Parts: sequence; C-alpha cells; structure tokens
Amino acid sequence: MSHLPARRTRPARRRTALAAALTATLGAGVLTAGLLSPASAGPQGNFPETLALPDGFQPEGITISGRFAWFGSRLDGDVYRADLRTGEGERISEGPGTASVGLKVDDQGRLFIAGGPAGTARVVDGTTGELLADYTLNTGASFVNDVVLTEDAAWFTDSQAAVLHVVPLGEDGALPTQAEVRQVPLTGDWQQVEGFNANGLTLTPDGRALLVVNSTSGLLYRVDPTTGVATEVDLGGASLTNGDGMLLQGRTLYVVQNRDNVVTVLRMKPNGLSGERVGGITHSDFDVPTTVARKGQRLYLPNARFSTPPTPETTYDVVKVSAKSVR
Repeated sequence: MSHLPARRTRPARRRTALAAALTATLGAGVLTAGLLSPASAGPQGNFPETLALPDGFQPEGITISGRFAWFGSRLDGDVYRADLRTGEGERISEGPGTASVGLKVDDQGRLFIAGGPAGTARVVDGTTGELLADYTLNTGASFVNDVVLTEDAAWFTDSQAAVLHVVPLGEDGALPTQAEVRQVPLTGDWQQVEGFNANGLTLTPDGRALLVVNSTSGLLYRVDPTTGVATEVDLGGASLTNGDGMLLQGRTLYVVQNRDNVVTVLRMKPNGLSGERVGGITHSDFDVPTTVARKGQRLYLPNARFSTPPTPETTYDVVKVSAKSVR
C-alpha cells in the first residue's frame, strides 16, 4: 500500500504579491471589503476569542496557514480571509453562486474548495482570490463536502455518493486537467444510508490511509486509497453521529459533531483501525460549529448556525477554544 504523506500547510511562498497583500490590500480583483467592526477585532497581536464574519455569510469550512484563516460561504461560494492575530479580514474571492464548504490551503497558498451540491471543486489563490481551476467531480446527485491534501492529490468526500473524488497533483503541485480527475468507489464495510453520508476527511496517523466519518450512521471508516475498501474503525462503542469536520494532530483526532455542539477527541492507533474516546470540548458560544482548524494550542471553529433561519442580516462568528480543554 502506498504511503500518503500529507501536503504541508506552511505559509505560502513569499512572492511580491503576497508581500504587498500583507502590507496593503489583497490585490486586484478583491471584492468590497467586509471589514470587522472595531469591537470585534482585538488589539494588535491579541488573538481575539471570537472572530466576526460578515453578516449573512453562512460559513462552513475553515483552513489556517500562518496567522491567516480562510472561510467559505455556503450561500454563494465567496471566500473570506481573516487575520487571527487582529480579527480583521475581508472577502478575497467572489463565489460562483454555489456553495463553498470544506477547504484546505496548501504550501503554495492555494485553496482547494469543495463545491457542495454543485458537484465541483475549485482552486483559488489564497491571496488574490484568483480562480486557478474549476473541476466537475460529479454530474449526478452530489454534495462534495470536505477535502484533505496529500503530496500528490486533493481528496474530496461526497455526502450523496459512495465515492471519494481525486484531483491528482503533478510535479511541484501542478494542477491537472479535467480528464485526469477520477473517483474511487467506497466498498468493504462502507454503508451508504439515507441522509448525509461521507463528510469529514483526514489521514490516518501513519499516513497510509484515509479516515472518513459518516454523519448519519456515526461510524468512522479507514479507507484504503488504492482500492477504496473501507474498514469500520473500532471506537469502543463511541458514536460520531453528526460528525462533520475532522482534524488530526499526531494521534489525536478531533471530530466536530455539529448539531451536538461538541468536539469529540479520540486517541487513534497509528494505522487508524481503532481509537478511544478521551473526552470532548464544548463552549457556551458554540452554535452548530461545523469544522475545525488549529493554530498553536488554539482550535478555531466557525458557527454555521444551521438551526437559525439565514437572512442577509444574520450574524456569524468563529469561536476559539483551547486544544487542551478536553473534559
């Protein structure tokens, strides 16, 4: 079985455009800035406890590199970038009018974005917001939901189809043509049930396989990336119902259970075939968090507020919690 080394998510290569963006604006083609109010933004270098997002934004995914975090809008696909240190941010990319859900940033500062019910994946420059590529992953019933990056591919889950979508990457991360995009059917122990299925996605601790959570059944699977054969992970009876975004740090796996308003923390075996629940993280400000990313010992979770009817005036935010606040 081939090893799946994770694509590193260090800060983007320093280019003239990036340097200019950090000292002035985010470059040409940027939308009207949805800047945070002074009350939302903490003092310089204070890393505020809560980040305000634009009213009506409807966030879902988050990814972090350096001091910046990016968020996608499930309303229209816009991308918003925030400075974790100050809390300030702005929209950097106008969406296609369809959702942006899970997203990850690579070591070149490119955002790989799951397109939800559009059945697509987009690649966007994380500094300028320029659209670099747009792929059709599924033309049937689809909800392309989450993404994980390895050295040679971007992998996407599909909550409406028993497949993983693969966008292969060439030398130095070269983006493929549409014809090179492929699917890996989920087989073995995988059970496709009514409702939302494959959702959060990450690597096993040893990097040799993928972990996929099924939101409806609450089961976690280890998936062989070569064959698509899924093996149910032994969690000692722990359920991951409403499992959404996942984050792996070493052998610690954080699983966001969105409508339960909890992050379940698991200690995984290196091969990912079993794990043990070691606790959970809750917060009074959680309002259906969907995904999670980490900066140092801080976890950041956007509140999707699925239980709140969305309007253009509906407020959205991101909650910061300690990665050590496990109970």
